[in-house]
Amino acid sequence: MSRSIRILRIMAAPTAYSLIATDLDGTLLRGDDTLSDRSRAALARATAEGAQHLVVTGRPAPRVRPLLDELGGQGLAVCGQGAQLYDAGAHRLLWSVTLDRELAETALGKIEAEVGLLYAAVDQDGVDGLTLIEPGYVMPHPTLPAVRVPRRDDLWSEPISKVLLRHPSLSDDELASAARGVVGSLATVTMSGPGTVELQPCGVTKATGLALAAAHLGLGRVTTLAFGDMPNDIPMFDWAAHGVAMANAHPELKAVADEVTLSNEEDGIAVVLERLFGTEGQGQGLALGLA
Repeated sequence: MSRSIRILRIMAAPTAYSLIATDLDGTLLRGDDTLSDRSRAALARATAEGAQHLVVTGRPAPRVRPLLDELGGQGLAVCGQGAQLYDAGAHRLLWSVTLDRELAETALGKIEAEVGLLYAAVDQDGVDGLTLIEPGYVMPHPTLPAVRVPRRDDLWSEPISKVLLRHPSLSDDELASAARGVVGSLATVTMSGPGTVELQPCGVTKATGLALAAAHLGLGRVTTLAFGDMPNDIPMFDWAAHGVAMANAHPELKAVADEVTLSNEEDGIAVVLERLFGTEGQGQGLALGLA
């Protein structure tokens, strides 16, 4: 299948961006949850030039910690769609906001009244919080651990950061649209990946978490470069100076991106970072974006 390719001539100086914010799934990581050698080298080069790398992900802190260990990350990470600011070195949350469980139940009931039976899961708050799934819920990302509980009521046993929803027949876009139409101010509705429609605290997005982390680091939006692949990354792109969507990104994110790079499987992040920060033995070049 042929692909039309556009050449993106955005030749920013290596020092133009001091903060690199990357989503994980579908963006920095490949489909098997690994980070390529090329992406690892490009990030190392950028940080050697003085930039800071910040993971900004929908995954809760407990599901991010092993990846940060692999990356050698001892700094901050924005987790849970912006609901958690995690200090990997100290293994503690510097900031977190929970989703009121009564509001979550009410929102869930409103959505079910609109679209019929749903299957739900929750991410518990805290650095050791569990992901609980009710009967019938299937984890969209099978490598992430989860604990099955016998009844929906058991989901609300501890404070939670978000609710994950699945519908037996509606698409993610259809479910997200229906949910937004009925939950109002009870929660923020996001779509962060295939089979992943979520409810999180009202007003909390990746942008709010990224802004908090940037302030903690003494950095600002005008020097922030963001990478993502799903609609939940739109607020982050709106906040950052420059948003780069992956070739595999959702059309809604591509529509607001400043640039489109190659897919996560093709080291799309590395392509951009090599252009901006260079590589050992290689000068700056042109990034390839998929039209």
